[in-house]
Amino acid sequence: MAGVALVLEGGGYRGIYTGGVLDVFMERGVDRFSSVWGVSAGAMNAGNFLARQIGRTMRVMLAFRDDPRLMSLISLAKTGNITSPEFMYDEIQNHLDPFNNETFNANPTPLYAVASDVVFGGPVYLAVSKMPDDLPKIQASASLPGISQAVEIDGMRLLDGGTADSVPFAAALGLADSDPPQGYEPADRALVVLTQDRAYRKRPDCEKLAIRTHRYDNFPYFLEALKTRGQRYNEQREQLFELEEQGRILVIAPEEPVTVGVSERDGAPLLDLYLQGRAQAESRIDEIRAFICD
Repeated sequence: MAGVALVLEGGGYRGIYTGGVLDVFMERGVDRFSSVWGVSAGAMNAGNFLARQIGRTMRVMLAFRDDPRLMSLISLAKTGNITSPEFMYDEIQNHLDPFNNETFNANPTPLYAVASDVVFGGPVYLAVSKMPDDLPKIQASASLPGISQAVEIDGMRLLDGGTADSVPFAAALGLADSDPPQGYEPADRALVVLTQDRAYRKRPDCEKLAIRTHRYDNFPYFLEALKTRGQRYNEQREQLFELEEQGRILVIAPEEPVTVGVSERDGAPLLDLYLQGRAQAESRIDEIRAFICD
């Protein structure tokens, strides 16, 4: 085992907090990670981080927060997805705020986007190594159940990674029950960025809307994953903080409960959450450097 993995939770617009943390990392040259793991918005943040695009997460969320193509029921009615794939993964990605494919592809740090297998209900850790070819893997990680169409990759039907593995520190450390990505060497430690405060606990029925759509009635394993997500998430966080006490994990999380929702139209709380992420990273930069370099 070797190195320190960077693990990024999802959470829709709450990911702007992670964007603030990572912008400080890039500005301060904190980039010595053996691998990066991202879930949903965390996978998008991870891409921006490895492409060295300071401020891109913040720019996209603030500039397009009230555009119905980014996240709205209008988009859901028109495209079958709460987020228009054409707008998010083409117009923004290639034209409005272009992703730096060349810098990303030249970065040797492995990136794994976490998705959930609709047939088997378990996590899938997708290696994102070449952009834009691997962009569908990030799309799969961010496709929310009940309000997004599944993304098909290598014969698998995939949706949001948060259903199966919301915070993949166990996979990064080689502690998960599921198979690791092919060729992956588990990290010795992990720096984990959460998008909820430390006291947060998910409701047991957190996926009730996706379950009520009945879109997954023919996929019993995925349906079970939806039903048990809240309990598994809370247990996962307990393990996370236990490992932090043991020194194997360093957690960065909002200091207060986050009021920004998965979809947020008001720019003020978004900007405030971004600045909270920056402030948290700045105030702990020496601790972070010591953990990575230890």
